[in-house]
Amino acid sequence: MTSQPTQTKAGNGPERPGGHGTPPDSGLQAGLKNRHLSMIAIGGVIGAGLFVGSSSGIATAGPGILLSYALVGTLVVLVMRMLGEMSAANPTSGSFSAHADRALGPWAGFSIGWLYWFFWVVVLAVEATAGAAILEGWIPAVPQWGWALIVMVVLTATNLVSVGSYGEFEFWFAGIKVVAIAAFIVVGGLAVFGVLPGVDSDQAGLANLTDHGGFLPNGAGAILTGILLVVFSFMGSEIATLAAGESEDPQRAVTKATNSIIWRIGVFYLGSIFVVICLLPWDSKSIAEDGSYVAALDSLGIAHAGQIMNFIVLTSVLSCLNSGLYTASRMAFSLGQRGDAPKAFARTTSRGVPQTAIIASVVFGFVAVFFNYKFPDSVFLFLVNSSGAVALFVWLVICFSQLRMRKIIQAEAPEKLVVRMWLYPYLTWASAALIVFVLGYMLTDTEHNGRTTVLLSLLVAGVVVAIAVVRQRAAGRRAVDAPGTADRDEVRVG
Repeated sequence: MTSQPTQTKAGNGPERPGGHGTPPDSGLQAGLKNRHLSMIAIGGVIGAGLFVGSSSGIATAGPGILLSYALVGTLVVLVMRMLGEMSAANPTSGSFSAHADRALGPWAGFSIGWLYWFFWVVVLAVEATAGAAILEGWIPAVPQWGWALIVMVVLTATNLVSVGSYGEFEFWFAGIKVVAIAAFIVVGGLAVFGVLPGVDSDQAGLANLTDHGGFLPNGAGAILTGILLVVFSFMGSEIATLAAGESEDPQRAVTKATNSIIWRIGVFYLGSIFVVICLLPWDSKSIAEDGSYVAALDSLGIAHAGQIMNFIVLTSVLSCLNSGLYTASRMAFSLGQRGDAPKAFARTTSRGVPQTAIIASVVFGFVAVFFNYKFPDSVFLFLVNSSGAVALFVWLVICFSQLRMRKIIQAEAPEKLVVRMWLYPYLTWASAALIVFVLGYMLTDTEHNGRTTVLLSLLVAGVVVAIAVVRQRAAGRRAVDAPGTADRDEVRVG
């Protein structure tokens, strides 16, 4: 396809000189049903980090961790609103990377796309190892590396079959998470108010919010430290906007996912953490030793609480693996379409599956798993730390992209603004400022590895941006040298 000497419309993907646009028929197929998208949207905000990492946040901030979750949750709601505005007008498998490409320039789409891909392939290794540890505890005859291999192979096969098979697996994985956490909130809530039959807990009660040192036992500053500990457990909310491009009604799917983000975060994050804190004193040793949710279940006398939570965590891990592989492959596919990755990444099978992009993503994931077992304290630690702040980089890019894309959409196709960011542009700028503040505060954090994470992530981001700028300048020189292309180079907006 060759770019035409006309401006692209808001509903189309970004075009590049030389034909690297995203045509309406991208090769992907609408294989995701409405129930798949609904559960992907709901389950996307419930990561394994909520179950595993919340105990350290509670130990650091006490009951005040609720404010940390509320602040980060509010930020995620605002960022998702911005992303929803752009994605409802232009549903695409590249999501925020494609929007950044058009709004900020090819260098931005290239950079954030590859950084996001890098983040998820490292997550594949982290989650595969976590899942393998649980499975080895149940069936020790198979070594941990063997379980990691089995899990990766099975979910790779699932993604290779069709997007519908990914959606079906994610529907059930996310469904188990949602049912489990909803049941926990209901049962725990009844216990907190003393109306749960057969349970008489002398520790449960609303008094746990203010006793044992008060609501902020470690001071107001602990809220900021808590933010650093919980912010990364929210990564994954944006997956619904990537998956919407393969649904029957992308605009409706994006709108629904965006509008429901508030109650999803309010119920699953704030609701469940509120129950945990009310069931047990925040400084209870069992929270630190057993984990917050296991300790809460144990306090109710629920038998085999540890194994129940292991099953739920395993389900969350498999869900994260499944979605991580899907997300990484679709971002690679979008990069391939725009000429920012090998063209093979943009090829699809007869079932609409970007096979090469999936295989390339999982291969890197396998390599990262190998590094985790062979060089856990050097190479793998570098991979984890250097990808750790990518979530914040993604959110920041979404903010700046939305500031520019709102003007583009209003000028070209205002009827496509079916989702609008609240109080534009003031809340957008406020969100960007908060993200920059969090990144800056992380630089002061040496206790929880925040400074190392930001510095290494900035290093990797700097390298990727430098490559992007060099590529863009080289492409510009080639376009100037090639006869007859100068006019076509004017087609980009922004």
